[in-house]
Amino acid sequence: MNRRKKIKQLLEAHAKKASAKLAPKNKPKYISKADRLKLAAEAIDDTSSSTES
Repeated sequence: MNRRKKIKQLLEAHAKKASAKLAPKNKPKYISKADRLKLAAEAIDDTSSSTES
């Protein structure tokens, strides 16, 4: 690896870390598709049971 490439790689790594620090930290947690379907089914069950009462 030549010197120019090594320096460029270091600068890119530092820039990536700096932008990661500035990124929003309160990003919503990922929910898988199966879990979303399960939650939707539970919500439907809850609404149907509340309307019956």
